[in-house]
Amino acid sequence: MSSNQLILICDDQHIIHETLGAYLMNEGFECASAYDGEQALSMFRSRKPDLMILDIMMPKKNGMDVCREIRQTSLVPIIMLTAKSEEIDRVLGLELGADDYIVKPFSAREVVARVKAVLRRFSQQSEEPSQVIRYGGLEININNYDVRLEGERLPLTPKEVEIFQLLASHPGKVYSREKILSLVWGYDYFGDTRAVDTQIKRIRQKLPQEDVGWAIKTVYGVGYRFEVYNGEEDPR
Repeated sequence: MSSNQLILICDDQHIIHETLGAYLMNEGFECASAYDGEQALSMFRSRKPDLMILDIMMPKKNGMDVCREIRQTSLVPIIMLTAKSEEIDRVLGLELGADDYIVKPFSAREVVARVKAVLRRFSQQSEEPSQVIRYGGLEININNYDVRLEGERLPLTPKEVEIFQLLASHPGKVYSREKILSLVWGYDYFGDTRAVDTQIKRIRQKLPQEDVGWAIKTVYGVGYRFEVYNGEEDPR
């Protein structure tokens, strides 16, 4: 991981910028600051940061809306911050495509460690050779987060693509909800397994309803698996 990577800190509290900025710059990162959601979007477009630390509760536009808008065009790593500890905020942040999630109050050293871990995962994904999974008319290209069925692109979010790719790359293997969270987000999100169920539901809604020879199957009480059945009995 190279130094001088730009971290965009988006928070309305000056003390957050001062504290995190000092720790991050001490580790060789560059830092930029945004104090509301509209400024965060503007600086994201103009500065093109390597990672964003994004607070949920900000003036003008909240962090959830900022994350949602950015994910329409970019896979830039995003770490969400919030003073709330309610599970619904954590689940929603994960569903919108956040790469990590930290609840205030936090340790600045922990944030720096999370920043390094997320950037390391993002770099490894970018450097991996092209990996395309194909089943009949289905094609999943994890390098550009492109999923196509019979040549037509399916409107999956980045996290939906990652979950779909994980399951489809190991047909027949059962993944628990906790394992999916760990492999896709890189951390153990205790109590947030509902996020996986919601993601799977959304993936299924975007897939064809007719028989295509494969399906994401629910293994009740455990998790999910991708099953190929070659036009035989639909396992769903």
